[in-house]
Amino acid sequence: MLPRICCSSRSLLLRNLRISPALSTHFAMQQSTAAPSSAAAAQSVGCKIEPPKPRVDATQTTDPNKLSTAKNTVTWALKGQGIAVVKIDIPDVKENTLNEAVSDDLRKTFDAIEQNSSVHGVVLMSGKPNSFVAGADIGMLARCATAEAAARISRDAKIHFERMEASKKPMALACHYRIAVNSPKTQFALPEVMLGLLPGAGGTQRLPRLISLQNSLDMMLTGKVIRPDKAKKIGLVDQLVQPLGPGLSDPISGTHRYLEEVAISACEQLAAGTLKINRERPLMERIQNALLTRKPLLDAVVMRMARDKVMKQTHGNYPAPLRILDVVRTGLVDGTQEGYEEETKEFGYLTQTTQSEALIGLFKGQTECKKNKHGEARKTERLGVIGAGLMGAGIANVSIDKGIQTTLVDTKQEALDRGLKQITAQMEGQLKRRKINAAEHAIFLSKLNPVVDDYEQLRDSDVVIEAVFEDVGLKHKIIQKIEKVVSNHCIIATNTSALPIRDIASAAQRPERVIGMHYFSPVDKMQLLEIIVSEKTSKEALAVAAKLGLDQKKLIVVVKDGPGFFVVRCLGPMLNEVVRLFQEGVSPQQVDKITTQFGFPVGMATLADEVGLDVGEHVATFLGKALGPRVQGGSSELLAELTKAGFKGKKSGAGIYTYSIDGSKKAKKVPNVKAQEILARYKLSPSEGASSVEDQQIRVVSRFVNEALICLEEGIISSPSDGDVASVFGLGFPPFWGGPFRFVDLYGAQKLIKHMERYGNIYSAVQFKPCQLLTDYAKAGRKFYPK
Repeated sequence: MLPRICCSSRSLLLRNLRISPALSTHFAMQQSTAAPSSAAAAQSVGCKIEPPKPRVDATQTTDPNKLSTAKNTVTWALKGQGIAVVKIDIPDVKENTLNEAVSDDLRKTFDAIEQNSSVHGVVLMSGKPNSFVAGADIGMLARCATAEAAARISRDAKIHFERMEASKKPMALACHYRIAVNSPKTQFALPEVMLGLLPGAGGTQRLPRLISLQNSLDMMLTGKVIRPDKAKKIGLVDQLVQPLGPGLSDPISGTHRYLEEVAISACEQLAAGTLKINRERPLMERIQNALLTRKPLLDAVVMRMARDKVMKQTHGNYPAPLRILDVVRTGLVDGTQEGYEEETKEFGYLTQTTQSEALIGLFKGQTECKKNKHGEARKTERLGVIGAGLMGAGIANVSIDKGIQTTLVDTKQEALDRGLKQITAQMEGQLKRRKINAAEHAIFLSKLNPVVDDYEQLRDSDVVIEAVFEDVGLKHKIIQKIEKVVSNHCIIATNTSALPIRDIASAAQRPERVIGMHYFSPVDKMQLLEIIVSEKTSKEALAVAAKLGLDQKKLIVVVKDGPGFFVVRCLGPMLNEVVRLFQEGVSPQQVDKITTQFGFPVGMATLADEVGLDVGEHVATFLGKALGPRVQGGSSELLAELTKAGFKGKKSGAGIYTYSIDGSKKAKKVPNVKAQEILARYKLSPSEGASSVEDQQIRVVSRFVNEALICLEEGIISSPSDGDVASVFGLGFPPFWGGPFRFVDLYGAQKLIKHMERYGNIYSAVQFKPCQLLTDYAKAGRKFYPK
């Protein structure tokens, strides 16, 4: 059997480990909402290795075996001492995906290699320096109209691999050896679960036999990212290669060539028998894994605990994690072949679930929001941020760690010090988690220029973002101060959550250069950036702001100016309905329970405290004046009284809940008794016909969904996809529903309208009146995402 090494300019993979480009010059595999993988390798053991033949020049190509037509996605060349270097490189695309063409070209390639007596080892790598394979082609999965059609893809992949493994010269992707570049940007993951799927080409069976069951389940059930040092420690890779720095050639292509050389050398040594592979795990780890993978403890401990944890975190809303557990168990108990068959069946089933449809739709929408669709713009080299509070410090943080020189201005030294403390703590956290190295840590912090009330430091800024209190008068004064020092080309952005941009820009001498950039807290964790354009905002301002947001690695959703823009506008009526639940005597714990059961990652009572009851009261009052009774609900006087009593939410230590810090420095919350006393003064009797758990859930969700559709009617957002991405990544709308627009498709427009009309008869016909767009779609049976 020939030695086989799987590598790319980013990493070497197990089968079903997916790689897509990251923001680095080296290997990476993207986490979260990423395409499912069908690529790469599983371990082979006990293989016979053929002795090497005389050395072939490293540039020699075997012809006609080399596949080199323009349409080919796979090429190979014989290099070194009989080493076939196979490269996947789909023409005219940024990154490789696995589709029918790639699969067919791989089959032809390995047919040719198998018949070539000069080949003694194989290196598999990407022809693209920045990525290996981004996963299975989602379009290919979308074309599968039935579970059986999708299962056929999974089955064919397994047959393809098994056939290669069983051949006399098995050129399978079952690699003997895996190599990765040791860069903080190198990442390993099995992200299929993030799309509502499971690894479909054997990964559920191969991974638990390569690394421990605990690590395997952790990767498959969460889609979490594994860094290269840990990957080597747990057995995912055999060798780490240090990336090359700047030199005579570009470090990206230089590292790519270097990785190929290292892989060829390792493959030659494997063929010669001089490189011994040692994957023996520590004794206690082997004993533990042996016990936990046998049926008594597997069922009684591992699977039971894993299932309980999945149910606690997902409330049963996501079928993929439970199916992954079933498939892994089948392979361990009944054997690999049974496991493969179960994996195939469940993969087919999951591709047809509404959850997978929604999650894949979100992935597509997310991909679109990462594109620059607003024209070419100059890069922001120098950024100014006014206000060192939570938001301003957060904006500075996500700018300096992208290499943007940033000046942070505040009026007081103590406020500036708090902002610096926040930024430093976040950077040290990245360093501790090994997301950055010590050199990067120092470089990023050197990009920050903190100053006290010195606007002259902003003179050379390309963009200045003000992030002060939501006071239009204060924002007017700051814009005027900025305009006095910056050049005419500078764009002025306001980080406001609700105030109309036209009102803020009215004080500017150049209102066409004023734009809204609404970041979400915490800025370093929340992916969404709403960019708000008024009727006077120039195309140049939009292009510059969009490029800056993309450079900060944000998901960009452009919205038109209006009260609350999109996310906050939709949030307002939903939180007002939550207040009404409180008034009806529903406890904070119950409100959190019913909303997390529906799929929100954070319960609505907790979210109200996270947002801030003072902010909620301000938004409710502001939107009520701007949009009228449609967005109202529970008593705004209640929120005002809670705020007046000092119950502003988590930030003040008390809101709906009270918060305390225990020895582990984690905030513990209990219902706020004094807040409950205030709530009692505004108590309402629960209404018959609208107080079941489902009714309470739909009452809350329908207020958000209806307002989202009105925003599309009014042109605040440009597409259902933008609205869904903004709702999920800005607020936490349940991902398995896909956002408010896909929710209408999946739940049913007619069904939703029946509920709303019933609630309208009980409460307010205005607040629960279905918008015209929802009514039209229900009558016509239309979908926002027609298949």
